[in-house]
Amino acid sequence: MSTATSKTVEKLQRVVIRFAGDSGDGMQLTGDRFTSATAALGNDLSTLPNFPAEIRAPQGTLPGVSSFQLHFADHDILTPGDSPDVLVAMNPAALAANLRDLPRGGVIIADSDAFAKRALAKVGYTENPLEDGSLESWHVHSLPLTSMTLTALADFDLTRKEKERAKNMFALGLLSWLYTRPVEGTKAFVRAKFAKKAEILSANLTALDAGYHYGETTEDFAVSYEIAPAPMPPGRYRNITGNTATAYGLVTAAHRSTLPLVLGSYPITPASDILHTLAGLKRYGVTTVQAEDEIAGVGVALGASFAGALGVTTTSGPGLALKSEIIGLGVSTELPLVVVDVQRGGPSTGLPTKTEQADLLQAMFGRNGESPVAVIAPSSPSGCFDTAIEAVRIATTYRTPVLILSDGYLANGSEPWRIPDVADLPTIDVEFASEPNSVDAKGNPVFHPFIRDEETLARPWAIPGTPGLEHRIGGIEKADGTGNISYDPDNHDRMVRLRAAKIERIADTIGDLEVDDPNGDADVLVLGWGSTYGPISAAVRSLRGSGIPIAQAHLRHLNPMPRNTAEVLRAYSRVVVPEMNLGQLALLLRGRFLVDIQSYTAVRGLPFTSTELVEVLAAAVADASEEDGS
Repeated sequence: MSTATSKTVEKLQRVVIRFAGDSGDGMQLTGDRFTSATAALGNDLSTLPNFPAEIRAPQGTLPGVSSFQLHFADHDILTPGDSPDVLVAMNPAALAANLRDLPRGGVIIADSDAFAKRALAKVGYTENPLEDGSLESWHVHSLPLTSMTLTALADFDLTRKEKERAKNMFALGLLSWLYTRPVEGTKAFVRAKFAKKAEILSANLTALDAGYHYGETTEDFAVSYEIAPAPMPPGRYRNITGNTATAYGLVTAAHRSTLPLVLGSYPITPASDILHTLAGLKRYGVTTVQAEDEIAGVGVALGASFAGALGVTTTSGPGLALKSEIIGLGVSTELPLVVVDVQRGGPSTGLPTKTEQADLLQAMFGRNGESPVAVIAPSSPSGCFDTAIEAVRIATTYRTPVLILSDGYLANGSEPWRIPDVADLPTIDVEFASEPNSVDAKGNPVFHPFIRDEETLARPWAIPGTPGLEHRIGGIEKADGTGNISYDPDNHDRMVRLRAAKIERIADTIGDLEVDDPNGDADVLVLGWGSTYGPISAAVRSLRGSGIPIAQAHLRHLNPMPRNTAEVLRAYSRVVVPEMNLGQLALLLRGRFLVDIQSYTAVRGLPFTSTELVEVLAAAVADASEEDGS
């Protein structure tokens, strides 16, 4: 056998690894621990978890495959990678479901023990692909991972099934050696997770070490790889997912506004992790209420805002539909409310664990009557932190519901996040009404709840029980200023226009839409929103590297849009808008600004690849050049 000292270490700039197996094989845990080790080494990284919606999908079948893709590099990267360089396949279903994504020449590491006749038949294999020559275009390492795990754990007082569950740790140890990842962090994680199960704890640690040492000593791998840390601005970093970043941003905003945070939420994929994270932060003035349904969740949040707290509710598309009436009540009562919609594939239950951008029009118009709200969208997992703070600023400043449109790709994906200094974060100034602001016909002081701030058009925020600030509240239309119930047609027209104007005033504080056009000579602008930022930016980088000029802009604020949006759109002969829907932003832009938008759409439950966008954008540039030439 070879020894560790005789093996070659090869340096790589980047690599994309996909762990794939049955939904019970622990692929998400394996990928998460490999990612944590990679983050600790200082590589830039981006991840794409992909798993079934069922809690326990049919074992060994294509619908039951769970995967975790990690792209890490010694330089700045923008996506989880268009395709893997290495596929770790724990069973035939994992191989069959993912082989089409692995380029010829890629590496396959497969658990040969799992390729039994029955398992092969479940996914339509008549012969074992590890043995029949059908994989000769790839570099295949057929390894008995299950058997080696069982051998390593032979002396443990565990059932065979319990021992087999540790095969993901064996695989993680092997991959950790292969790509020079430390295992100390994983060991600490395992010790904490199984602290009360000594035999399980010891078995997992043993399997992890056995996999690592197998890599050191086997002749199957003559080379290991190193990927140097990526240059990053100095600071303290951690790996973070979009959902965790959203939760931390909400707590930070509550702290900066000196408001208690109250989350009313009903668990729903893929938003539930925000509830889970906030539930663990009670020491920071956070109250979480797991309500009996979506309607109760948003009702709790709006009630908390009425009482003077920061009311927040989290959901996905189906839940947003249920919350629409109370969001409309928030529009009518003009109270701050933050609604986080982590979008997923629809309609109805649709694709609960897959990503989509198809809730934009629902966020904009999914309520009765004229009821505009602010809508903003993060563009990266770490960007969810800043977006949450911005949502709280808008909600509290303008007394309005604000919808955050995240999505499953951002929510579950992760990347390095530079932890900010709290002192550098914006302060959110919140003022509550403290005394009457008008007089009645007899000259007595009274409180009128709809006398507006001249700059923001926001009404005063009055905490119930404050002496002298008694006022009516509810969903029936109110008289301008006094807040008395009013059915007057002219008053209703005025109040509708005032509420709309208030949302438009938000544009005064969000800045211009920034355009990245290095030489100013591009004819084509690619405009995105939300999680399309990474694939679009990667495609733009590739095109510019080939000498093709193209401009790029990305919308964070979708309602209202920046003041210069029309000017930007009209400055280019062609505007391409890629979206993971059927063209919702394109529809809004055409209708509002009367510009011709080239829409590129896909609703596959997966993010765009940069490769497909390179082709689309290159064709748009070529067409624009031909039109200019004619």
